[in-house]
Amino acid sequence: MAYLNRTTEQWQEIDSAHHLHPFTDYKSLAKEGSNIIVKADGVYLTNTDNKQFLDAMSGLWCVNVGYGRKILADVAYKQMQELPYYNSFFKTATAPSIELAQQLAEISPGDLNHAFFSSSGSEANDTVVRMVRRYWDLKGQPNKKTFISREYAYHGSTMTGMSLGGMTAMHEQGGMMPGFAHVMPPYWYKYGQEMSPEEFGIFTANKIEEKILELGPENIAAFIGEPIQGAGGVIIPPETYWPRVQEICSKYDILVVVDEVICGFGRTGNWFGSDTYGINPDIITMAKGISSGYIPLSGIMVGKRVSDVLIDEGGEFYHGYTYSGHPVACAVAIENLKIIREENLIENSKNTSVYLNEKMKEIADHPLVGEVRMKSYIGCVELVKDKEKGTMFEDTGAVGTICRDYCIENGLIMRAVRDGMIFCPPLIFSKNHIDELVEKLKKSLDQTHNHINKN
Repeated sequence: MAYLNRTTEQWQEIDSAHHLHPFTDYKSLAKEGSNIIVKADGVYLTNTDNKQFLDAMSGLWCVNVGYGRKILADVAYKQMQELPYYNSFFKTATAPSIELAQQLAEISPGDLNHAFFSSSGSEANDTVVRMVRRYWDLKGQPNKKTFISREYAYHGSTMTGMSLGGMTAMHEQGGMMPGFAHVMPPYWYKYGQEMSPEEFGIFTANKIEEKILELGPENIAAFIGEPIQGAGGVIIPPETYWPRVQEICSKYDILVVVDEVICGFGRTGNWFGSDTYGINPDIITMAKGISSGYIPLSGIMVGKRVSDVLIDEGGEFYHGYTYSGHPVACAVAIENLKIIREENLIENSKNTSVYLNEKMKEIADHPLVGEVRMKSYIGCVELVKDKEKGTMFEDTGAVGTICRDYCIENGLIMRAVRDGMIFCPPLIFSKNHIDELVEKLKKSLDQTHNHINKN
């Protein structure tokens, strides 16, 4: 690949001239230039300047089995030779899509037994909205169209996904569509410190009931939520939250949709976040870890309550994607699930996360850190203005960005969400990797503390 023989400066110049990045300040990027990653192995990335980074974000919450898995490339190559593509329209299917659907039914919670495939989490959540509204039409309740979500929720960046989510900056740019409502999230550190976490969990779940009564139960199709709100800042709910949510949705005959795009495939110490929190969803969305990011794939798993109605009463469902059930993506996902099983990655990461939790206590003592919260291999270090009072910074996100930049300078990939430093390492992280993470994060926090106290 001759085009790879360019300098960093050449790549940055071409990138600035022709490439529009997602979620990017283009003016700032043009001034600073991209960090151009050219290879990866295990838990490390390397850029065009041959600088190595410890990837504590699993790419974008997705490379659960780590980088450089030759077997996944081999499986993709073999499938491309045999059947590189065929669609799932017109009463056809491919062997990998059928096999993957069966394997997902075996590991999914409750009676989620049917898969509908797509290519991204955004597409999967668009599918949910279409399918849920179709379900209520078939049930003779066409007014049940509204979805309730949470503030800081992230359910994708298509128009539907953005409207489902609770990111106000996205709403301001795109214009939220009708039929979507948002309630307070179970963000104890920001909103609930005057209550116990247990009380706050019930309090925030009850906000859902208040919204249902405000809008009318006859108009509410579903509640959708991430087990842990990842992109919203790793908001980990109190243990009382999800049982009360389930109770409320059952009381008002509202479907429960669980967005497992980040939490699925081992991230919270079980196959799914629904298992971790004892949720009994009607539908879950999945992506990212399903293929460990090696190839785009997503989908939803549908429980009997919905699938029986669609199959028995629905007729044609006018929805789908060119790449639904793509055979290469499904073949890679099957092998990815095999790796997770055979290497006991979920159990191993759950055990190793005990060490991570202990090491993070060293971070918790830092004067910038208000709270460290984590569940298995997903967590957040909340940076605050006043540690004793728990006061957050007024210029939200500025300090987080400073710390994020120091992390990158120090060879550590973490993400800043507002002023929270997010970590979501590959499930293959070892104790040595954890030591390296904590050492580099400590250094970055010290540099950030010195930086803000100089200005």
